[in-house]
Amino acid sequence: MMTDGMKLLIVDDDDILRSRMKRAMQRRGFVVFEGDGYDTAIEIAHQYRPDYAVLDLKMPGRNGTDILKDIMEILPNLKAVMLTGYGSIANAVEAVKLGAVNYMTKPADADQICRALGFDLPDTDIPEQEPESVGTQSLAEAQWEHIQRVLSDCNGNISQAARQLDIPRRTLQRKLKKLAP
Repeated sequence: MMTDGMKLLIVDDDDILRSRMKRAMQRRGFVVFEGDGYDTAIEIAHQYRPDYAVLDLKMPGRNGTDILKDIMEILPNLKAVMLTGYGSIANAVEAVKLGAVNYMTKPADADQICRALGFDLPDTDIPEQEPESVGTQSLAEAQWEHIQRVLSDCNGNISQAARQLDIPRRTLQRKLKKLAP
């Protein structure tokens, strides 16, 4: 892979996930910088000028879209991938409009992220010292699971769940009539 010396910024508020991703990407030749939120991400962008970024969407305070928007002003040629555990089509469209080259749902392994950043991977896999993920999830599956979690948190109240999801109640009812992906 042609990543040797390429600078990668990883921003995620989950310390364990961020640390594991850092090690995996270093094994693939990246020079990795990591941050746990908006302020460190912007500081790293100014100081180290990374070529690539992997950003978590949902974080306390300013989220991944805030980071993406501001970091693209600093580094207009940056290639960024947005990661989220709560996938939705609206979030994916917003991330791409702001400049992300791809949008992925968690869990995503290092090879998937490399491919999303535009790297061709050799047929042989790099041996991992520890598992990085337990399978992948499509955007439809992540959205279904998120809807089910919100609905459960609302004790089955469809109107309340629709308000929390910020979608019309009838749209939520239609989504619930479909079978899980």
